[in-house]
Amino acid sequence: MTDMQPIDFYFDFSSPYGYLASTRIDGLGAKYGREVRWRPILLGATFKVTGLPPLPTVPLKGDYSRHDFARSARHHGVAYTHPSVFPIATQAPARAFYWLDAQNPTKAKQLAAALYEAYFQRDVNISNPSDTVAVAAAMGVDGPALEAALNDPAVKEKLKVEVEQAIARGVFGSPFIFVDDEPFWGMDRFDQIERWLKEGGF
Repeated sequence: MTDMQPIDFYFDFSSPYGYLASTRIDGLGAKYGREVRWRPILLGATFKVTGLPPLPTVPLKGDYSRHDFARSARHHGVAYTHPSVFPIATQAPARAFYWLDAQNPTKAKQLAAALYEAYFQRDVNISNPSDTVAVAAAMGVDGPALEAALNDPAVKEKLKVEVEQAIARGVFGSPFIFVDDEPFWGMDRFDQIERWLKEGGF
């Protein structure tokens, strides 16, 4: 059996499948007594390594993916409105998360959920630092402090290191989940993830 390592949940704030996974991952972890560490990344950096373009820009696959985003949301009972600007750069929300995570990991998860909700339900373009700050301020985060943090070299470096370490670990998509160092890519791997958690591997 395992030593009950935390589950590592890698995601990009512009990823519809990452958004859907974010609504389930903590519940799944709690069911099996596992902490879940949320770790936002930048998919753009992984595309440079894999040489692959963003899925929505790929002929045939892009059209299918947009259809599947909405269908998958309906399947999981999650509210979803395809954003008018998609995909987006996600440095601002990812930096905001890591800045807050250093102070209050629980609050950082709540911020991540709020940012996902803003983008995929209310069409708020969270790539804009001002919009990320507004979402955070609405839930009681110190807006001016966060605004300053988004340009703090230390916060920028934290995100850069997290992304580099994720890629070194083999992360190339969102969601990307590690259970006991076993990698699972995609929302459609949740059945396998649950079996792994239940049985300790297979």
